[in-house]
Amino acid sequence: MGIKVEFNPDLALRKFGTVGRLEEECLPEKFEERKVYNFLKKGQRNYWLDGELPLIETRGNEQLSEPLASIIILEATHFKKDNEIYTKGKYRLIKIISEDEIYFNGMNKIK
Repeated sequence: MGIKVEFNPDLALRKFGTVGRLEEECLPEKFEERKVYNFLKKGQRNYWLDGELPLIETRGNEQLSEPLASIIILEATHFKKDNEIYTKGKYRLIKIISEDEIYFNGMNKIK
């Protein structure tokens, strides 16, 4: 038996208002730069805490959008509820990325 941990290079949340999902599992209705938002993900996840990373939309089954915004994760905490492991935390939205803008090259922010 091992320890199941997922390392995420981005924060992938559901579309705002997705039925059956909590508000913290979804993207904000309106993005505001510099605002702090809460997030919630099922599973024990590790995020990079020392710089900007992409905020993306997940449609499930690893179907992911292009980066929607650049964020900094401020905190991430693992906890158990009803015998399931979750990761919750806070992130600050740094920059909204326009549809055709290239802001990241892999994990690296383009300077």
